[in-house]
Order: sequence, then C-alpha cells, then structure tokens
Amino acid sequence: MFLEQLSGNLFQGLILGAVYGMATMGLSLIFGVLRVVNVGHGAFMMVGAYCSLWAFHGLGVAPILALPLAMLVGMGLGLIFYYTVIRRLIKAPELATLLATFAFGVILEETIKLIATSESRGFNWDIGKIDFGFTILPYTKLIAFAGSVLIALLLYWWFNKTRAGMAMRCVVEDDQGARVCGINVEWEYALSFSLGLGLTVASGVLLTMFIPVGIQPYMGGGYTLKAFVIAVLGGLTSPYGAFFGGLVFGLLENGSYSLFAQIPGLEPFAMTRFFSFVMLLVILLFRPTGLLRAR
Repeated sequence: MFLEQLSGNLFQGLILGAVYGMATMGLSLIFGVLRVVNVGHGAFMMVGAYCSLWAFHGLGVAPILALPLAMLVGMGLGLIFYYTVIRRLIKAPELATLLATFAFGVILEETIKLIATSESRGFNWDIGKIDFGFTILPYTKLIAFAGSVLIALLLYWWFNKTRAGMAMRCVVEDDQGARVCGINVEWEYALSFSLGLGLTVASGVLLTMFIPVGIQPYMGGGYTLKAFVIAVLGGLTSPYGAFFGGLVFGLLENGSYSLFAQIPGLEPFAMTRFFSFVMLLVILLFRPTGLLRAR
C-alpha cells in the first residue's frame, strides 16, 4: 500500500513539476539576460490564474484556452514595465530592481483586488480521469503537463533555431560584442523581459489545472518562494535548467509527503517544504551553480 501511494505521489509530482519548471523559466530568462530578479513573480502567475477564471466564467470556454491570452497579457505587461521602469534601472544597484519588481507585484495584486475583490474564487472543469493502476489522474492535469512540455520545447527551438533567439543568446554572452555585431541590444532586453513575464503569466493558467480553487489576488507568495528554489536548483541563468529543476522539486515535494505521512505527529504539508529546502542546501553543497548551469 505504501509503495503504491509513493509511486502515485511521485508520478503526480513529476506532472506538477513540469508546470513548476515552466513557471520558473520566465524568472530564469529575465535574470539570465537582464540580471534582474523578479520578486513579484507570484503576482504575475496570479494574473494568469484570473485569465483562466475569466475564460471559464466570462466566456464559457475551457480554461486552458486562456493560455494564448495569458501569454499576450504577460508580454504586454512586460513591455509596459520594461519601457517605463526597468530600462532606467539596468545599470542601477540590484536593490533598485528588487524594489521595482516588488512594486510591480503589489500594483498587480491591488489592481486585481479592485477589479475582482479579494474573495477567493474558482471553477470546476471536469473532463474525466485516467486510471494508471497505481494512481488516478484527471485529464486536466495531463493537459497542463503536455502544455508545459510543449512550451519548453518551443522555447528551446526558438533560442537555438531562430535569428531572434540566437541574437538574445549573443546578448547574454556579451552585450557589447552584440552591439558591435549590429544587434539591437535594447530591443533584446525588452523582448526578454516581455517573454519572461509572458511565460510566467501563462504558467498561472496551467497551475489552475491542478488547483482550480482559491484564486485570489494574494495567492502568489508561496509560488514565488518555490520558483526561487527551483531556479537555484536548475541554475539561475538557465531556463532549461529551471524546467529540469521544476521536475526535481515536484518529485521531492510529493515524494516526501508520502514519507512524512507515515510518521505520527508530523504535519506532512509543512514538512515537505522543510525537506525541499534541506535538499536544496545539500545539492548546492555539491553543485553550487545548480544542476544545470548552461544558459
């Protein structure tokens, strides 16, 4: 019974980890190109959750169809925030960009609160389940997993097979050399910030496939914390490493839950976060640059 439960939790952790990883790719992309740490990360995921909520209740369509809209909303917000604030702070001390991205998060939270109130909301999109023998998984979670993998593959293809993607990689390696080669570095900065936030907002839609309830303006704090752990695990400057780190984190989080549930007197949900951070410290002792340092 325990092995069956553990196998089921690990499988579900792998599925959820793909969404975690995709959610963190935007964080790593922005830091890799701009060296800006987005501490308002969770607030942008919250915007994506509201996009799926609006699609289901407002338009009457499947919430997963909000994914393109969420991507466009995120990229639009990214361009607005970059050209109004971030580009003026690229050469400023790191604390300035930390405060700026924190302010972005607060602005988004309070704006959504004014529009939709602070009441927790949700939806019920049930399209059936599949029985794997050792666990039962809703099709909605499989759709989220497939969407996360597809987006990660598309990002990999874009970086390695398109001129725009290769130009961005050149900027990461040497922005001055990129300028000499005729690359519009300013635009690449704006594009990376926009694309990073687009991925983050889109991940909020995928997350609601797992947690379709409790959608409210201040839901993002816990996901910001998880994203930083995942980003460090995978190598803070590597979007691909972030995706891999998300898979590892999902396995650790769900697998440790099964173990802690067998120990009387422990609260499994609380201990899973403790265990994840312990494993983070252990991994960083042997791999300080993360599991995958390539950009």
